[in-house]
Amino acid sequence: MRLHLVDGTYELFRAHHAPGPARRAPDGRDVKATVGVVSSLLALLDDAEEAPTHLAVAFDRPIESFRNQRFAGYKDSRGVPEALLDQLEPVEQAVASIGVAVWSMDTFEADDALATAAVRFVDRVEQVRVLTPDKDLAQVVSGERIVQVDRMRSTVRDEAGVRDRFGVPPASIPDLLALVGDAADGLPGVPGIGARSAAALLGRHGHLEAIPEDPADWDVPVRGAARLAAQLATHRQQALRYRELARLVTEVPLPHDLDELACSGVPRERFEAWCDEVGAGRLRRRPRRWVA
Repeated sequence: MRLHLVDGTYELFRAHHAPGPARRAPDGRDVKATVGVVSSLLALLDDAEEAPTHLAVAFDRPIESFRNQRFAGYKDSRGVPEALLDQLEPVEQAVASIGVAVWSMDTFEADDALATAAVRFVDRVEQVRVLTPDKDLAQVVSGERIVQVDRMRSTVRDEAGVRDRFGVPPASIPDLLALVGDAADGLPGVPGIGARSAAALLGRHGHLEAIPEDPADWDVPVRGAARLAAQLATHRQQALRYRELARLVTEVPLPHDLDELACSGVPRERFEAWCDEVGAGRLRRRPRRWVA
């Protein structure tokens, strides 16, 4: 059994910005991103190589979460196109119409739901595949049992792959993001500390609090060590705060057990009604397996 966990918010943004003309439902609504997400999921269900047996999709609705209350600079919905925000609820209904479990996050983020499911169900399946390129999900990668999949780039990253890509183990990813920042989430990082220096320090010491204050005690070569140590001393508390924001919650209440995530087929009547509603007649022929 393979559990596939999809970052629905990422998929929605990707479909919205994908090349191609606008797409509107018979009532005039912009449905390009929604139809794109459904098409992508139908392709996943038919993908012989991915071969999902269990599947869930998590969405941010709204974009804001509890992290916005803890840090004013955290990502929010400002600057997000209205046409995309207007599809946050309809896309959840669309995904449900193909018989796939939907997790709609408000207090928590979609990434928290994916992290929770990965950790909760890993011992009950052969492999958990987290479908998103977001760096923060690398923190839950474990051996070859929990892997991160970037479908757009056709890459799969296991624990060894995380170390190769970032220079640190999965457990140190939140520390890395705290030091170098994460523009996607609005984390500024520590000024002057780049990815190479941060990876060298965390690769040796593991976590922020274990990095010695005196650069003379850094037994790894770091260019400009004295300057970086001063920056870290000045911004250490902020960095610890950023790390807490970057750490994913793995105890999110989820409405489904693993058995309820089984890919049993597309409910024909419900799916075809959705296709008619949004004017996606060509998609009616896409499903290969139906369920009553």
